[in-house]
Amino acid sequence: MLRVLHLTDPHLFADLNGSLRGTVTFASLSAVLAHYQAGNWRADLVMVTGDLVQDDSKEAYVHFRALLKSLDLPVYCVPGNHDVRALMQAALNEPPFYYCDTVVQDRWLIVGLDSCIADQAGGSVSDAELARLDAVIAASDTSHVMVCLHHPPVAMGSKWLDSVGLANGYAVLARLARSGKVRLTISGHVHQDYEAEHVGIRIIATPSTCSQFAVRSDEFAIDDHPPAYRRIELDADGQHSNELIWVASG
Repeated sequence: MLRVLHLTDPHLFADLNGSLRGTVTFASLSAVLAHYQAGNWRADLVMVTGDLVQDDSKEAYVHFRALLKSLDLPVYCVPGNHDVRALMQAALNEPPFYYCDTVVQDRWLIVGLDSCIADQAGGSVSDAELARLDAVIAASDTSHVMVCLHHPPVAMGSKWLDSVGLANGYAVLARLARSGKVRLTISGHVHQDYEAEHVGIRIIATPSTCSQFAVRSDEFAIDDHPPAYRRIELDADGQHSNELIWVASG
């Protein structure tokens, strides 16, 4: 069994007291990591699906590295629309950090994709990135694939949020289904819990390690859900399960 700790959208600042929508994001991510470390469940690796930083600063990536290094685990990351690719790649250029990389273990292939468009909140997976995915899957003798990207490939039913979603999401889903090996995708971006089956693929979005968006809201709105992370377990036979963990303050 392969165990994956899924974190997303920490939105860190250079200022350790930097706040996003009333949440001090460094403290919030620290609390999430402390909650994980205090429990009995242990991951084999960490997957972080974007928006590592909020303020475009190199220092925020330094803070991210310092916090995640304390887990003593490989940390795989894909960019989000708030990330600065050049700064992010520079910060994640050596183990235990990996940028849009792959993992092969226990008959699973995990692939990180870039779904971002420069200077836009919405996303799209480029033809080149999809071709890379096809090539990675074709070159692997694994039986099962998990794809990780920032923007979920399906609509959330929220008018404002879907306007900045993955523009070619359903084309991406069709491409994933064509391989016959993709069992699930995991994403961030939407700051809420989502889980459903589409074209035989489990689509999962995990809430942020800071503040959350109101579900199915036509206009931008936040709700009172606390920070969260997800525990994912991938069995060698292709079965998979997950548990969403809310981290209440206090």
